Amino acid sequence: MLTALPPSTHHPELEAFLERARHRLAAEPPAGLHLDSVPDHGDHRFSPGLLAELPAAPAKPAAVLIALIDRPGGPTVLLTHRSSALRNHSGQIAFPGGRIDPGDGSALAAAMREAEEEVGLSASLVKPVGYLDLYLTGSGYRIAPVVALADPGMVLHLNPAEVDSVFECPLAFLMDPANHLSESREWRGAMRQYYAIPWQGHYIWGATAGIIHTLYERIYG
Repeated sequence: MLTALPPSTHHPELEAFLERARHRLAAEPPAGLHLDSVPDHGDHRFSPGLLAELPAAPAKPAAVLIALIDRPGGPTVLLTHRSSALRNHSGQIAFPGGRIDPGDGSALAAAMREAEEEVGLSASLVKPVGYLDLYLTGSGYRIAPVVALADPGMVLHLNPAEVDSVFECPLAFLMDPANHLSESREWRGAMRQYYAIPWQGHYIWGATAGIIHTLYERIYG
């Protein structure tokens, strides 16, 4: 259960976003995290053939933290470059997050734990805003994205086993649909379509770009 954010003096751009978010994001985690049902949002929206290839196994619930940072020049979003040594999705851009463990108790707790483990972002420096729609990945994860405010004075400590580097991308850039490109590539013998959001040499694509597009649709659609 999320608590209401106190009045603030955020950058006007961030405050305008938060005003919409307070009305359009859910106060509870999205339904279906622990089910095998197909959510409305996910990689399958562009490539329906992915559904037939999903592992015949129980749902893999996960959570990510969409951390908004109030900067003088405008709000930014925290993103990571996954470690190049990881077995899956190595080197890709992602939100802090991962699988929901039995001991987490909630999607929010999992997102907070993963953010602290990956980049050293303490839960005490994060104020949740709300939940985005459930997002299904091509590998069968059902992700609950948690939108939150992160203290701009935070000092991060990266876990090199999981993260190579972090960067902040302007929220305005990410929320501009003109920057959400439709691209395709061959994967598992078939052409797959996906969103890509290139920014200053960073190639944001796949599930991360899909979640960003879903956030845009929910807040501004």
